[in-house]
Amino acid sequence: MELLPPDQIAFQRMLDTIRRNFERFGFLPVETPVMELSEVLLTKSGGETERQVYFVQSTGALGKAESGEGMPELALRFDLTVPLARYVAEHEHELAFPFRRYQMQRVYRGERAQRGRFREFYQCDIDVIGKDALSVRFDAELPAVIHSVFSELDIGAFTIQLNNRKLMRGFFEAQGVADGELQALVLREVDKLDKRGEDYVRETLTGEGFNLPADGVEKILDFVKVRSASHADAMAQLDALGEGNDALREGVAELREVLELVRALGVPETHYALNFSIARGLDYYTGTVYETTLNDYPQIGSICSGGRYENLASHYTKSKLPGVGISIGLTRLFWQLREAGLLGNAAGSTVQAMVALMDADSLPDALDVARRLRAAGINTEMQMEARKIGKQFQYASRAGIRFVVLTGEDERTRGVVAVKDLLREEQFEVAREDLAGTLRVELEQAQVLARR
Repeated sequence: MELLPPDQIAFQRMLDTIRRNFERFGFLPVETPVMELSEVLLTKSGGETERQVYFVQSTGALGKAESGEGMPELALRFDLTVPLARYVAEHEHELAFPFRRYQMQRVYRGERAQRGRFREFYQCDIDVIGKDALSVRFDAELPAVIHSVFSELDIGAFTIQLNNRKLMRGFFEAQGVADGELQALVLREVDKLDKRGEDYVRETLTGEGFNLPADGVEKILDFVKVRSASHADAMAQLDALGEGNDALREGVAELREVLELVRALGVPETHYALNFSIARGLDYYTGTVYETTLNDYPQIGSICSGGRYENLASHYTKSKLPGVGISIGLTRLFWQLREAGLLGNAAGSTVQAMVALMDADSLPDALDVARRLRAAGINTEMQMEARKIGKQFQYASRAGIRFVVLTGEDERTRGVVAVKDLLREEQFEVAREDLAGTLRVELEQAQVLARR
């Protein structure tokens, strides 16, 4: 995704907002290399994901690959979870557990070319990793983080939807779907309910490859259509499931605790709900699962998802490292929000002031003014060549710069500078020693108004 500077600034500000909120909840930054060993990346992948991996091949190794001696040694990461598993396994004895990490980096997938799908995109992940065990209480903290992020991004009403894979497995077992592989396939299909519709799921589950009895499929459909309208309603929906089997009881107990703590963490009940169709397609989720959607734009789909896994790094260490995580696919989200017109006006320039150049003799003085503004913390651009002042104003306006500082011979003689405020379309004079302070006050007032 290539952006013009105003949109790139808006994208960077979204990154900054997400990072700020992750750190506010005590998560620590981690970065991993863009290239991983192919055998590391492919240990937890399969099927469609494996077909999307980009392998990295140096020109010197081409002959070896062509001779059929195996796959390339390196590949580009397709998500941030597998690199995290490798990272935690390698640094296990140097980390403090529970390990709370955030990671905001690009990942790479061989997506089919289509609008809004990108082969290189940003993911913003948070995970809490435990050693041997991790309380389900951490599952409740992640919705609180996401609520904080999206509230500050101010992109409209949203709902964090929750479910539990244990609860789903328990229900399916009661309907005679006990085989683990078949359960996984059914979970993947019901996860498509909101995207593909009830008829599609019904036809799939009763059709070839599944051949489930029609009455059992109807019970499954009734189950996965459950949504809650409030906290009390969510608790009532869990009560309605009854005692059930061990898996169902364990899933219900975990969801109860998570929902109670989500409310205790200050997330308004209008911002979270049960949704029994959410399964998440990845097989490694074992308990709580999440998806976040925009209430007024359901067609956008999930803007943030994740869940609980029992053993993150089983392929890389004998230690048991359970965890829970959630991910924002920021590049796709930004593109969708921009297409839906939910980003408002594009962000202005990061340049706050520009010092115009009236004539060649004014250059040393103009450079000094620019230097003083920068020293005061004001991002300042300097015009290095003199040209008609109208052209300089036109340039500043197009570049999104609000203040143009004029320092000609007359202003130098009187110890002042002239400032053109392109936003208000007015010009004023200020003493040289007061310039930085005056501009800082104006910029701070603009920030206050923008937050309103």
